[in-house]
Amino acid sequence: MPADIIGFGYAAIVAAGGIMGYVKSASLPSLAAGLTFGSLAALGAYQTTQNSNDVKLSLGTSATLMCMMGYRFYNSGKFMPAGLVATLSLLMVLKSGYQLSKQ
Repeated sequence: MPADIIGFGYAAIVAAGGIMGYVKSASLPSLAAGLTFGSLAALGAYQTTQNSNDVKLSLGTSATLMCMMGYRFYNSGKFMPAGLVATLSLLMVLKSGYQLSKQ
């Protein structure tokens, strides 16, 4: 099984975004959410690496972030960071959905 490099990269971006939110504006909720969702995305990528059919956690994590950050982007109109995370999450949902449909 090849490693889910895309999934691990997504997890790193989400976690780094939470850390940057904390560094930039001392936002503990950003840090907590970024590390929580980044960890869940990394665990989902690990599960996908072990079994390419096991995409439920990855799909659930990215779909949740897509909805949350998409809502924030809709309300603020600012692409950074909410629009970027929503877009990346949408791409991950499409990737996971495609893997799920191949079963």
